[in-house]
Amino acid sequence: MTLAQHTLTRSVVLPAAPADVWSVIGDFHRLGHWHPYVPESTVDTDDPDVRVFSVEGKVVAREKLLGSGSEGHTSYTYTVLDPMLPITDYVATLAVRPHGEGSEVVWSARYRATEETAVQVEAVFGDGTYGTGLAALQAKFG
Repeated sequence: MTLAQHTLTRSVVLPAAPADVWSVIGDFHRLGHWHPYVPESTVDTDDPDVRVFSVEGKVVAREKLLGSGSEGHTSYTYTVLDPMLPITDYVATLAVRPHGEGSEVVWSARYRATEETAVQVEAVFGDGTYGTGLAALQAKFG
C-alpha cells in the first residue's frame, strides 16, 4: 500500500471585507459556531491549542492549531490528530485574503493517503466539511 502526497482545496469569493469574514471564522475554537455540520468544540484540558469535537459525550475528532497568520492574508493552520480515514500528515489551512469582489476564503489541505482513500477525502473533507462550510459563509455574506 503506497501512500502518496495529495492536496485538497475549496474556495469561495464573498462580497465582504476580509476583516468582516475573519471576524466570523478566525477563532480556531469556534468552527462549530459558523459551520452548520460541525459541533461546537471544547478546548483540550492538556493543550489549549487542541480543539475537541464531541457528539453525545463521545470524542469524535481532535485538531491541533499549528500556527496562525501570514503575510498578505489572515489564516490558521492545523492538523488532525485522530483522522477518521486512513491518512497521515494531514495539515490544513483556512485563509481569508482580499479579492476584487471583497474576500476569497480558501480552505486547503495536504496529506498522504492511497489513491482510493484520496477519493474519500475529497468527498468527506472537501465536499462535506469544506464545501458545506464555505456554502454557509456564502449564504451569510451573500
